[in-house]
Amino acid sequence: MKNTEFIGRKPERAILEEALQSGEAEMVAIVGRRRVGKTFLVTQTYAGRIVFELTGVQKATLKQQLTNFRDELYNVAGGEALPEVPGDWLSAFRMLRQYVQTRLGEEKVVLFFDELPWLSNVKSGFLQAFSYFWNSWASRQPLVVVICGSAASWMIQKVVNDTGGLHNRITRRIQLEPFTLGETERYLSARGVGWDRYQILQFYMVTGGIPHYLKEAKPGKSAAQTIDLIAFSGSGLLRDEFSKLYPALFRNSELHIAVIRALFQKKSGMTRQQILELVQTSSGGGITTALEELEQSGFLRLSYPFGKKVRDKVWRLTDEYSIFYLQFIEDKIIQREHNWLNLMDSQAYKSWGGFAFENICLRHLPQIKKALGISGIYTEASSFYKKGSATEEGAQIDLVLDRKDRVINLFEIKFYNDTFHFSASDMADLRTKQSVFTATTQVRKYVSWVLLTTFGLKNKGILDTVLTMEDLFE
Repeated sequence: MKNTEFIGRKPERAILEEALQSGEAEMVAIVGRRRVGKTFLVTQTYAGRIVFELTGVQKATLKQQLTNFRDELYNVAGGEALPEVPGDWLSAFRMLRQYVQTRLGEEKVVLFFDELPWLSNVKSGFLQAFSYFWNSWASRQPLVVVICGSAASWMIQKVVNDTGGLHNRITRRIQLEPFTLGETERYLSARGVGWDRYQILQFYMVTGGIPHYLKEAKPGKSAAQTIDLIAFSGSGLLRDEFSKLYPALFRNSELHIAVIRALFQKKSGMTRQQILELVQTSSGGGITTALEELEQSGFLRLSYPFGKKVRDKVWRLTDEYSIFYLQFIEDKIIQREHNWLNLMDSQAYKSWGGFAFENICLRHLPQIKKALGISGIYTEASSFYKKGSATEEGAQIDLVLDRKDRVINLFEIKFYNDTFHFSASDMADLRTKQSVFTATTQVRKYVSWVLLTTFGLKNKGILDTVLTMEDLFE
């Protein structure tokens, strides 16, 4: 297998390298969802420079976390006998300081604390001891201290935006995102997986560009075979990943899961009030917090319908794996082998495919702008919806790009396994949508239709521009 180190991640690697080369102590916070590759990024970029590494353990007691700390410190520092487990984190960081002093020299060294939210259990005292360690000593040493966490909202609230001992102490911050389609293609190619782009797109619609999931692709098997193995076989990685995903990120994950399930019911998204009506809870504030945490962690996309006010903002479920799981795995009885290959001919697959492809397009707006030749033009992305009535036509447009050069692009997004053909009724539907949009919004800009589909279009009709999946791989 070819070397797969550092596919993409160039800006993130540059930030880490700059921290290592700067003339002062640095504290780098890395935020990103579970399985996105935070640990790999740090350990590979700083290979040979990490003198101490500690990873938090989910649901471990304070004593268990401190025991792990003692064991890790003994592993790197050695000694004639195993030291006692420190009684609290202040004592633990005093031990760490004594060890690190023996490793300091002209070149910076790195301390790496992974899964920080799990280390900092309620009333553990970890953050207070950590901030004292940094403020009283580490901030004046040739050190890079890296802190990571999958619970993005916790990291942002408790560390990045801390108003206590860690206030303004973060010197650099990295938000690690899933791979784009282009990065996914390069990653798979480096692992010897030579799929065409349609197969890569299908696999991305299930995995969402999460490197840990992408590793399941093996040379010699098609995307459909791989999905069958990882999602529908008894030991498949994605078969029960959903039950682990949210509890690993959020301490009270039941509400977050309820929000995910609610948004799955309406693919175009919901307002906070609509979600509140579906989720059985008496805590409106709890819903607000859950929505913010899910959005910060990359599971939801927040948007503002075209021409609407802030209070009309809409949340949309965009996590590819969660959508796939709820659509095809949960509560489904697996009765036959090669289940995915059979499902690919179903109406459920067609419905899911359209929604998943829309989400991927929304995730690749920079690539879309590049294909349109407007990368340097300021744009605002939104959606449009007007409910129809007995006397008025309604319309729904999932992507609207409002451009600073006085052009508005309306997008029709179609997932199809061949070159697409617009029928006369399809063209009439586009005319109706544009008419409803212009009449409702009263815009005074040039309105232009863009089709974004997998393999292109046979008949252009009223469409000004046609983009294909190839443009998303740029």
